[in-house]
Amino acid sequence: MAEKLREYEGLAGRWHSLRDDWRARRDAWREENPAGFSGWFKEKCFPTGGGPELDYSHIYRRKTTRELVRVSAAVMGVEFSYAAETAFVSPTLLKIGVEHGRMTLVWALSPLIGFFLTPVLGSLSDGCRSRWGRRRPFVLLMSLGVVLGLILVPNGENWGYAMGDQRPPEANYHRISSHRTSARSGPIDFRENATARGAVINETFAYDDDGDDDDENLRSFVPYNNSHPWGVLFTILGTVLLDFDADACQSPARAYLLDVTVPEDHARGLSTFTVMAGLGGFLGYALGGINWDVTFIGEMLGGHVKAVFTLITFIFIGCVAATLTSFVEMPLDAVEARAADVRSYGALDRRDADADAPEEYAPFEEAPPEGVEASLTSYLTSIVYTPPSIRILCLTNLFCWMAHVCYSLYFTDFVGEAVFRGNPMAMEGSRSRELYESGVRFGCWGMSMYSLSCACYSTKIEKLIAKFGAKKVYVGGLLVYSTGMLLMAVTKHKVGVIVFSWTAGVMYSTLFTMPYLIIAHYHAKGTFETTASGEEKISTQIRGLGTDVALVSSMVFLAQFVLSVCMGAVVSAAGTTTAVVAVASALAFLGAVAATQVVYLDL
Repeated sequence: MAEKLREYEGLAGRWHSLRDDWRARRDAWREENPAGFSGWFKEKCFPTGGGPELDYSHIYRRKTTRELVRVSAAVMGVEFSYAAETAFVSPTLLKIGVEHGRMTLVWALSPLIGFFLTPVLGSLSDGCRSRWGRRRPFVLLMSLGVVLGLILVPNGENWGYAMGDQRPPEANYHRISSHRTSARSGPIDFRENATARGAVINETFAYDDDGDDDDENLRSFVPYNNSHPWGVLFTILGTVLLDFDADACQSPARAYLLDVTVPEDHARGLSTFTVMAGLGGFLGYALGGINWDVTFIGEMLGGHVKAVFTLITFIFIGCVAATLTSFVEMPLDAVEARAADVRSYGALDRRDADADAPEEYAPFEEAPPEGVEASLTSYLTSIVYTPPSIRILCLTNLFCWMAHVCYSLYFTDFVGEAVFRGNPMAMEGSRSRELYESGVRFGCWGMSMYSLSCACYSTKIEKLIAKFGAKKVYVGGLLVYSTGMLLMAVTKHKVGVIVFSWTAGVMYSTLFTMPYLIIAHYHAKGTFETTASGEEKISTQIRGLGTDVALVSSMVFLAQFVLSVCMGAVVSAAGTTTAVVAVASALAFLGAVAATQVVYLDL
């Protein structure tokens, strides 16, 4: 008894000690930050002190893994939002009456805007003279767009009702819900193709209550006009904001990572960036797979879809906040003040490092041509006049993204039709429709495995580059994916869906890491091309790191636009969704061929 008493007192004592320690820390923090959390956040992200007198020694030292994780946290939040977007946007649009044919145009809006606007935003960040730095203002701006999109998509229909859209009549009917959405407003027409389009027409019809294909137990309903002009407008606006800003946010976030790390940390930083992206996708798909309808959270937030989007909104805000408060950027004015004799462009000018910066982490050399001002005009001009090394890198990334978009946007449909032999056009409740829905759910597990594979492979890619060289890793990663998709097209088996999806993770990690590592290497050496004899040639053109990162990143928009326009015709011509993975395999092979022509210097 005495021993138990002493044990209890020991636990209680430790608890009181921890509580007192927490209170002391809280009080000390409040004394140091009288403006509260909002004031701390503002000062942490955007210090009000002058440029040159602030301490920027943290920029010139090696970063710990924990610090790299924090700098990369924003992309994890982006991947969470991607998971919600790919899982729920299409069903949400179908629910409010947008047909499949028009939905293709919706998905084409964002890439059409992003392809032209993203490189411009990159140039603006290179020349940004904000006292908050060059990259974080753009990360914050794009993040606000993502948050607005996450709010609009699940609430667009209700906002439409508030603006005057006709509400569906109250009806009591048996329904089999889609695997991606927990509710469909209004009755369902079972005539040819009506369910697949999510359409409801204006006449009385009946529903088979017992779920089979006979005509017994039919129940009539009052029809209504399934037209939601305001709901469609809000939802499409949210979709475009979410899709564009999530893609566009990655460019300044990646440039910020490269800016605040020394060249020796670039490979490790980019691999950490990709690990965080893979984990975000894996957890995001898992979050969407939970049936929130049966939980108090789902009931409180208004259903499965709203619960997922609300949770991901808070997760996204937390991830972005972690990145924005990680390291203070050196404003462009401060860079120029510290190196008045040499103009800074692109990556942070580390030539004139702080006096206490270690010698072994001396800044890299980059020599802009004399007499040329690093202005916004020169950055914008560099988008059009790019060296061959950047052009071939863009072409390689275009093939890579086209191959990946084939998988990410159309893979679950391939599994539902080609692997499970289901039919999305069949009546809801029929055997063919159930097989298709089962296949789509199973395909989501494959996509979850690809995200996990991406995270795992990214932890090894730095070592692989050090051992085999960047060229072999780049080309090899694309060939692995090409082979995996080819085998998946040939086998069309459940096991292949899971096993070969791991090759998609290898590919995603490769395209997320390699082109940006190569760009950072170009800027670190101030070289973008070599002579005929293989010697490095000093660049005579001013180029910005943010501009080049955004230029290569913009290939994702072009890839998505091209596939949105062409893939439907390709599948129709082939007569099978197996064409999706077959095309992905072919495009990845073309990417591998293009990667053999990339200028790697000594990387």
